[in-house]
Amino acid sequence: MDEFIKFKSIALAKECISPENPGGLEKRVALVPADVKRLVEHGLQLFFEEGCGQGIGYQDQEYLDAGGIQQSADQIYCNSDLIIKFKGPSLESIPQMKPGTTLFCMAHFHSFPQRAALLKAARINVIAMEAILESPKIISDQIILSKRFVEEVIHMQQVPYRELHLGFLGYHDNMVGGIRRAGNRRPNTLTIYQSDIDFEELRHLGPDNLYLYDSREFNNQQLLEQLSSHKCQLHDLAKFVDQRGKQVVEEYRNGHPPFHFGGRRIQCLHETGMAGARYGFKLFNENSKPGQARASVLGYGNVGMGAIHECYRQGVRATHVLGASNTTPERISEFISRSDVIINGAEQPTQLRGVNYLIKREYIGSTIKPGSVVIDLIGGSSSNRSPVEDVIECTYLTDPHFERNGVTFSSLWGWPLMGMMEESAVKYSDQIVDVLLKKERLIDGLFHLAPGIEQALVCGPYQS
Repeated sequence: MDEFIKFKSIALAKECISPENPGGLEKRVALVPADVKRLVEHGLQLFFEEGCGQGIGYQDQEYLDAGGIQQSADQIYCNSDLIIKFKGPSLESIPQMKPGTTLFCMAHFHSFPQRAALLKAARINVIAMEAILESPKIISDQIILSKRFVEEVIHMQQVPYRELHLGFLGYHDNMVGGIRRAGNRRPNTLTIYQSDIDFEELRHLGPDNLYLYDSREFNNQQLLEQLSSHKCQLHDLAKFVDQRGKQVVEEYRNGHPPFHFGGRRIQCLHETGMAGARYGFKLFNENSKPGQARASVLGYGNVGMGAIHECYRQGVRATHVLGASNTTPERISEFISRSDVIINGAEQPTQLRGVNYLIKREYIGSTIKPGSVVIDLIGGSSSNRSPVEDVIECTYLTDPHFERNGVTFSSLWGWPLMGMMEESAVKYSDQIVDVLLKKERLIDGLFHLAPGIEQALVCGPYQS
């Protein structure tokens, strides 16, 4: 295995027409000039394809000033040890790569089996950016505190958790871990309310209704008094942090060694959720009478939390967050029938894709009323299906949405392009260089893969 030595030359390829980029409308670049400079200063030879950054406003001269060497489209794939590209390559570019070359990109092997077969036949090593995991998993104090806060609230209850209604008064970073922990425990309902919600807008009152808030962010004392007068339970994160925060974090870290693996290392998942939800409200507003949209979000992972965040930014009065107990055929109808924008952020294991659908075709036009919008943030292909039955494969920027029985669907590849193009490119670029040069040290070659990268080598290893 000693032949897998350090990468010395890098080729930065321009985005082009490919299976997931019909029309070539994906314009982001995997490395911005500032990060090219970091790699060159590290002693690497870096070639860039002419025009690679122009789609988001970076000129070739900026790459030259950073120390890059310009190459044409005919040259870029031919001679470097490591080829970096944002999305997967075109089928036509694969024969240009020499055997043993390593391709570092969003590979999506399960979604594009023809390309996967061609890369294997060409003996190209492929590291899938989307499959690299944080290792070890790092949990912030902020997440620990909100998770433990919700757990203690749960342990206080005298009735089964599945009978409780949880409402979060306001959305902010302090509560993100708590929202996710609340969903994991499968309450009867989980709702995110606007911080200026009126008492008359609340449907759940009485002792089995828990309202959680952070008095550092939420100061509607009148509403709290009204809820208290109806015997609702009120729980303040700020009070919990003041009284026990330091102790809770210390106990958690002493009793919970870090998990070996965490989430995706190279990702814009929160931004993906925000951008997808934003597009859903845009579609709804274009096709409906003016008014406040109602929304449900399936799932509360990183993408789902981005969608929840955007629903809150859009002014949705009460965003319904649906976990496993709310997406069963017996329960889901009561939520989606009252929603104008339905956002799927629920991921399913590979064995359930194409077998279990959360948003079934039979709901469209009846349970889900005409004029509604369904946004699928998970996507997939005919061989790797989404939990939304009507989504056979992702939609693309060339034709971003379609209609069934008066319901509009969108399931885009590249959601951050919908208004977060440059910001997401900068974030991806920084993460890519960190993986190359810092903790994971991918630049040291395939013989030295860090644990978080090992499972991301989806093709190979092959010798040159």
